[in-house]
Amino acid sequence: MASISKMKALHYDGPFKVSIKEIDIPKIQHPDDCIIKVTTSCICGSDLHMYQGRTAAESGLVFGHENMGVVIETGPGVTLLKKGSRIVLPFNVACGRCSNCETGKTAFCTHVNPGFAGGAYGYVAMGPYQGGQAQYLRVPYADFNALILPEGTEHEADFALLADIFPTGWHGVSLSGFQPGETIAVFGAGPVGLMAAYSAILRGASNVYVVDQVKERLEAAKKIGGVPINFTEGDPVEQIIKLNGGMVDRAVDAVGYQAVDKGGSKEQPNIVLDQLIMVTRPTGGLGIPGLYVPADPGAPDEQSGKGQILISFGKLFEKGLTLGTGQCNVKSYNRYLRDLIISGRAKPSFVVSHEVDLDNAVEAYDKFDRRVDGYTKVLLHPNGPLS
Repeated sequence: MASISKMKALHYDGPFKVSIKEIDIPKIQHPDDCIIKVTTSCICGSDLHMYQGRTAAESGLVFGHENMGVVIETGPGVTLLKKGSRIVLPFNVACGRCSNCETGKTAFCTHVNPGFAGGAYGYVAMGPYQGGQAQYLRVPYADFNALILPEGTEHEADFALLADIFPTGWHGVSLSGFQPGETIAVFGAGPVGLMAAYSAILRGASNVYVVDQVKERLEAAKKIGGVPINFTEGDPVEQIIKLNGGMVDRAVDAVGYQAVDKGGSKEQPNIVLDQLIMVTRPTGGLGIPGLYVPADPGAPDEQSGKGQILISFGKLFEKGLTLGTGQCNVKSYNRYLRDLIISGRAKPSFVVSHEVDLDNAVEAYDKFDRRVDGYTKVLLHPNGPLS
């Protein structure tokens, strides 16, 4: 590392503007750190919230919270990893020592980002951790945060999804209280929604309904065994109840605060939450991994701008519904999901649409944001194609 001082990284310049810049290579700052050469970093739908100017992100931020790579340097306190270890990192940066970490709630670590529940790489308000859409990345608390993978390049695209979307989809299903044999509706067929549907199928759901308006997404849901529901063709709650012969047992919101109305274009932040409440049977459960924020500069109304969203709480109460929400505690799931991939039981990379070099990341952001040319889930290879 001493011979190289600069690296390429994706640099946020402002709303709808990113660029590739040369910045300093990260250094070991603490005995528990390691440095990885990034082999894959994914572009996430959550990155688009910052890209679109819908957060307080400031120019200079390096994006990238879904990262994997090979260890090239370790601090003196690192004992489980060694130079050459192939690892994937939860998007959560966690200390492993606070009360939340000790009880498995690593998304809500109270130590890594004081004043905010949890930390992450390359994300606004989630602490001082540079993102991995760069050639190299510093990993704090490396022994705790890293998940060791088999050496080589096999399953690279599948393993990369262990950083966020596969565990997050699985988490959404878990938050709903799902049990094998139950019926479930997943709202949103983006990467997380498809992972939630896929997780429910892997876990033995009897029927999985997947709600979206994008033809390609609905086709992907059908290919894995889901029942596609186009919400622009009629009330999705009515469509599901008719097909299912009644309300479903569980429902998952994989859309979040940028949900749109039945016309498919105007934002209506409460619509999916209300539909979850209406489509789920009394005493059923709701899982809400979709992102909701306490402040939204681009919200369609003043209350939503403060993160205050009007929902049918009376109906929620009447039905005795339970709900779970919040970011995914990736470490609770990633070891088991890794082993499902290795065994051949799971192949989540079916959601990946493009794999590109870092030099093509600016174009990839633009196309992913505009949802053109089939851009749905993009993997970046900052150090070039895998050998």
